[in-house]
Amino acid sequence: MGISQARTIAFDVLRRVETQNAYADEVLRAELGPTIRTEDAGLATELTMGVLRWQRLLDFLTGRYLTKVAKTLDVEVRIALRLGIYQLWFLERVPAHAAVHESVELVKRARKRSAAPLVNAVLRKAAKEASHLAQPRGALASLLPKELPLAEQMGILHSHPTWLVERWLRNFGEERTRKLLEANDGVPAVSCTLLDSRRREDVLTSLQKAGCVIAPGLLLRDAWTLHGGNPAASEAMQKGWAAIQDEASQAVAHLVAVEEGNTVLDLCAAPGGKTILLARAAGSKGRVIAADLHAHRVRAMAERFEAAGIRNVEPVTIDGAQPLAFERRFDRILVDAPCSGTGTLARHPEIRWQLRGEDVTDLHARQVRLLSNGLANLAPRGRLIYSTCSLEPEENELVVQEALGGLQGEFRVVTPRSALQRILREDIAHESLIDADGFFRTCPSVHGTDGFFAAAIERTAEKI
Repeated sequence: MGISQARTIAFDVLRRVETQNAYADEVLRAELGPTIRTEDAGLATELTMGVLRWQRLLDFLTGRYLTKVAKTLDVEVRIALRLGIYQLWFLERVPAHAAVHESVELVKRARKRSAAPLVNAVLRKAAKEASHLAQPRGALASLLPKELPLAEQMGILHSHPTWLVERWLRNFGEERTRKLLEANDGVPAVSCTLLDSRRREDVLTSLQKAGCVIAPGLLLRDAWTLHGGNPAASEAMQKGWAAIQDEASQAVAHLVAVEEGNTVLDLCAAPGGKTILLARAAGSKGRVIAADLHAHRVRAMAERFEAAGIRNVEPVTIDGAQPLAFERRFDRILVDAPCSGTGTLARHPEIRWQLRGEDVTDLHARQVRLLSNGLANLAPRGRLIYSTCSLEPEENELVVQEALGGLQGEFRVVTPRSALQRILREDIAHESLIDADGFFRTCPSVHGTDGFFAAAIERTAEKI
């Protein structure tokens, strides 16, 4: 018996994430082309994201069956063990013999044949223990040492780094942190945005042909939630008529409130999903500058805009953290700043293992420069949206506070009430997405979307 295509894909993606700090969804999307069967695409995605989501817990379980610490294992062996134990403890439909055998074969395929007996022995122990427990996952708490601090316990059981759990316990309290961890450990909704309204029926037909079941969006009236299938293989995605994009992310683009004929700056534009929404709103008489720091990402955006038939966007390579040399100011600016991504840990679980606590401080300084430079290029009566997919105050309200320091007479934070009302479903109150300070916020445990922050800032007058 050989190795299934799904397990091979999952193993290769996990190895790239581990060794190259690649983004799992991007690598998966490249692997899951139209030739991959729907059931294989589904299992490969489940295995890849499940292993990344539960990585710390899987390593904890692995360590119980080893005489040496899991970190000393070669990366290929560690990944094979994680895949095997994930299937044994989390996937009821996978036969134990298949999980064990194919994990052993994956190690051999990775030219680590000498480790095959170890993988076989460890997974047989794991299979035996899981089969003896009526509810394997329900028994996990009993396996932890009783003297562990709360953050350590929560970090292992919910598979998050301890430093992040400690941070959230300080900021949010125990109950909200527990709910957030639980939300991050769930499978997030797959949301779709229509990029070309003329192709609405074509998009629906294309997604259905790809095996997707289409349901209404969670928050937005023009969003769809997709279940099953392989949307990446659909004509709609390949031709740029639609895109997979979280609803909170879609909402941020609409908060910019671009009007026909506006000049627009998207300062941190890649990969360009929000830019397309801005360009459609600006129309043929409008002009959009799509800027990004990295030239290869700018080239990829240009190709994406071309494929989508977008003609009013100029992609440029710019370091937005440096003073900008534009000749004119912009009616609308979006600063969707690079951030820690702590609001996206369900969708991008690998971030849990790549991020460090000091990164938040480093990001804050760059985010302040990005926002300050954006504000300097905003036209009178213009609107700027500063946004992140982070839950951390240092990247959100504290950035706005620092950038606006001394500029209160020239700029003001406004509540994007009317922009929200235009896009939300009728049964969703805009107040549920606006905090006491007028900022837009979503939370995975409350809204079912990624965790986003956005501040709407308007220029009230020229600086005197």
